[in-house]
Amino acid sequence: MLLSEFEWQTLLLSLKIATSAIGFSLPIGILTAWVLARCQFFGKSLFDSIIHLPLVLPPVVLGYLLLITMGRHGVIGEWLNNNFNISFSFNWQGAALASAVVAFPLMVRSIRSAIESIDIRLENVARTLGAHKWRVFITITLPLAVPGILMGMVLGFARCLGEFGATITFVSNIQGETRTLPLAMYTFLQIPNGEHSALRLCIISVVLSLIALFLSELLNRWHKNKIVG
Repeated sequence: MLLSEFEWQTLLLSLKIATSAIGFSLPIGILTAWVLARCQFFGKSLFDSIIHLPLVLPPVVLGYLLLITMGRHGVIGEWLNNNFNISFSFNWQGAALASAVVAFPLMVRSIRSAIESIDIRLENVARTLGAHKWRVFITITLPLAVPGILMGMVLGFARCLGEFGATITFVSNIQGETRTLPLAMYTFLQIPNGEHSALRLCIISVVLSLIALFLSELLNRWHKNKIVG
């Protein structure tokens, strides 16, 4: 299956955006998952609900919320643009931000599940021996949660590759800048004789999704074996 230059460009851009989205959101996702798994505080249920909102909100709504907050004239976006010359409007960085927001709950759920499955007595023993909670987190919790973290990254990456609604609403559909695989397929279906290109991109998307699900299952088994072992 030979791809045209535009199709290769679209594939590489999609991989770039998905990788950037996961890389940006992973540290925040790990910290959020740990807070939800190990901390008790007032408003935890509300915080948990807000984190998982992207799973239930229509993608177009997410895109619009990003537009009015992180857009060039948004509440936060305008401040970032004026003070730090940082803009998420109509560029691949904005597409990565949209993908990160959409994939974030999936990543957090997976990592949180991994942390909750760790025997808390291991952490308590380390604390009684004088280890600070952050040292316990780095030396005990984090290593044991690695399979779950990797699984969250894989699922989040796959979700980023499939993101459409929030991206097109927030940063539009610009060739070479924000036109990822789903947006390119949508574009090809709107033009005459574009079905073959759309089909090739569809096959690529299916293959990438299957690989992601296969890796996720392998990581899930690894995590279970690690916990049992």
